[in-house]
Amino acid sequence: MENYNVLLRGDEGALKRALYKSMGFTDEALSRPLIAVVNSYTNATPGHANLNQLADQVTRGIEAAGGTAMTFSTIAPCDGIAEGHMGMRYILPSRDVITASVECMVRAHRFDGMVLLGSCDKIVPGMLMAAARLDIPAIFLNGGPMYPARYRGRDYDGNIVTESIGWKQRGEIDAEEFRRIENLAEPCVGSCAMLGTANTMGMVAEALGMSLPGCAAIPAVDAKRMQAGYETGRAVMELVRKGIHARKIITRESVENAIALIMGTGGSTNAIMHLQAIHREAGLGDLPLSRFDEMSRNVPQVASVYPASPYDMVDFYHAGGVPAVLAELKEHLHLDCVTCTCRTLAENLQSVRTPDTREVIRTAREPFSETGGVAVLTGNLSPLGAVVKPAAVPADLMRFRGKAQIFQDEQESVQAIWSGRVQPGTCIVLRYEGPKGGPGMPEMYRPMKALEGMNLSSSCALITDGRFSGSNRGLFVGHISPEAYEGSALALVEDGDEIEIDIPNRRIELRVPEETLRGRKARWTRPRKEIPDGYLKVYQAISKSAAEGAVVGANDVDVEE
Repeated sequence: MENYNVLLRGDEGALKRALYKSMGFTDEALSRPLIAVVNSYTNATPGHANLNQLADQVTRGIEAAGGTAMTFSTIAPCDGIAEGHMGMRYILPSRDVITASVECMVRAHRFDGMVLLGSCDKIVPGMLMAAARLDIPAIFLNGGPMYPARYRGRDYDGNIVTESIGWKQRGEIDAEEFRRIENLAEPCVGSCAMLGTANTMGMVAEALGMSLPGCAAIPAVDAKRMQAGYETGRAVMELVRKGIHARKIITRESVENAIALIMGTGGSTNAIMHLQAIHREAGLGDLPLSRFDEMSRNVPQVASVYPASPYDMVDFYHAGGVPAVLAELKEHLHLDCVTCTCRTLAENLQSVRTPDTREVIRTAREPFSETGGVAVLTGNLSPLGAVVKPAAVPADLMRFRGKAQIFQDEQESVQAIWSGRVQPGTCIVLRYEGPKGGPGMPEMYRPMKALEGMNLSSSCALITDGRFSGSNRGLFVGHISPEAYEGSALALVEDGDEIEIDIPNRRIELRVPEETLRGRKARWTRPRKEIPDGYLKVYQAISKSAAEGAVVGANDVDVEE
């Protein structure tokens, strides 16, 4: 019997066959295509705690369809647990570690295909980047969102805990009630119940064609999630048989479909840099921020999900999920793109049912907004671009002018907000938090939630060269490029300077004369931060601008012969 896997053929494959046989694999099993099940299970991250069950279902599907499944693992750090301390600086850099770890294992064993299992913010893009880099038959499956918390007659995601700090601070709840909120905030396993980065990227995978239709929003604890695992295992075998590799699915056109999905749902701003990285790994070169801006002006926002609305990811799932959104955005999509079903996007959408209600997903004719839910701003404060989520910005903050209040780190800003030292109408400036300056481009989650907790998010702005969680609700502008570490205009802002943000006109401006800025630049020196020995120093040395996806520049290094 001829072995399908090239490494296991003939006499030269005997040792490799013997090594597999030591673990119980038979000649029959080794004659089949070998499919890697890349499982990022951990009981340290709720979005990944159900992945062993899902991996079992994927394995059954692979074997039922004539393949042999072999599992290996990769890391899966949780943003929520990493936030607010040095650990957050490792979250974005972990994306590229995940990509490289999958690459190392798959190329070492030369698997014939792979199924990628992940759920959370950087794990999903890291795995999609690996699929694009390796260019073998591949399919992605997320673990699914958790159910929301129920408190005082309404649904919340886990961010209720952070918001309740402000309630407690203002005397609206006592310590006992605060503890009760903590105990109900995260009711089950799964990715966060909001349209944050985790769920946005699961939806992006589906829009790219790398996940089975309808998979992204199935709740983590729903039986259909397990069924999706089985069907995903079967589907990867069809990709192997037909020779459909990842780069036949991840194309320039399918990436634009994913951009349309982000705009049409008001997804996380982090998705922009992740799509740039996926685009680059697929051999498609740089994906400029200008393309996102062009599409944001033309693609309507047809879905609104928490934190932009009261409706959570489970509501989104019951309203029709990603297929319903894509069906509404058909005129903005490349419908002839091949997907992991081995059919085109147009064929996949033929059976999509119109939602029964329109509270969560509207028609393209009557959208929540005529323009996309994510926008790119430029101006003298961010000539290479910055990102904002208009879908989560109050209408009266779409145009803003305020005096700058400078903070050099996240903790300093949080203490100032909680102590009442930040006044309404302020433009908080958090800098030296970019890919190099952070380093690691940490997420400015705590000051954002502190503003909400102190009822300041409806009047203040927060701008940074760092990132925001997809849970942002307010006028928060991130990814400012060039970052302050490079001596950009962001590094030259001083307390009291006037900053103007004009989302409709896509502008962000520092209202300070050029001559004054030149004088400040002449006196500027780069601040030094204590960085632990290890990977952060490597990332700081080789990472690129947020405007380029904050990717590591390893592919740009010329190795001399």
